[in-house]
Amino acid sequence: MTDASTSFRLHPGAPDSPVILHVPHSSRDIPAGVRAGIVLDEEALTRELDHITDAHTAEIAARAAAAARVTPWRFVNRLSRLVVDPERFPDEREEMLAAGMGAVYTRTTHREALRPEDFDGRPLLERYFHPYAEAVTAAVEERLEAVGRAVVIDVHSYPTKALPYELHGEGPRPPVCLGTDPFHTPAALLDAARQAFAGFGGIGLDSPFAGTYVPLRHYGKAANVSALMVEIRRDLYMDEPGGPAGPGLDALADALADLVGRLSG
Repeated sequence: MTDASTSFRLHPGAPDSPVILHVPHSSRDIPAGVRAGIVLDEEALTRELDHITDAHTAEIAARAAAAARVTPWRFVNRLSRLVVDPERFPDEREEMLAAGMGAVYTRTTHREALRPEDFDGRPLLERYFHPYAEAVTAAVEERLEAVGRAVVIDVHSYPTKALPYELHGEGPRPPVCLGTDPFHTPAALLDAARQAFAGFGGIGLDSPFAGTYVPLRHYGKAANVSALMVEIRRDLYMDEPGGPAGPGLDALADALADLVGRLSG
């Protein structure tokens, strides 16, 4: 089974950069030992990965980092969110538990069985979730020590049409959705994102997905840790579901690089 230390990677950025591009849902990789606990056959699993994976977002972040005036740090999950979802609360605080999609999923995007109902997810949390959370926390604290602030930019994508698992899928689905937090998303950060992504035909807030990712150690406590979630509608840059990237990927990477530059001064 894959060791936790190789299941994610922190790509170094400039020593004076406060920005961490966080890419949690781009991978399709599932270790064999984890695959054994998933009840889907190979065809169904491939279909589920097509729907649930934020395809090509790691490439968008990598190209943005290469193009940015000041290179940001990148924290990239190298395993599928079907192993664990590092952005969920690991306990009853997580609203997606109602859909069987807490930190360890038991249901699919179409509300079908992914794992047995009595599946014990605690070993996966211990092996993958907690080491991941500790590593992100350490990355944020390194930025705080180095430059006095940290800016976590989540890089996500979402399907053009709502999937059955979405709890708030009835709302607007703009080309770019910005997820915010009342404590960790200051107005200046939101304004910078609006300017950077102004050319994509519309920007929405917190619909169909809301919130940001902040390590629990800093959540609601550290005002010098700011955060924003960038959700890109997939038809802007790829064939859905699970298809290849198209020419829109470069424009999105340039916009993300622009945002990084605005936050690095």
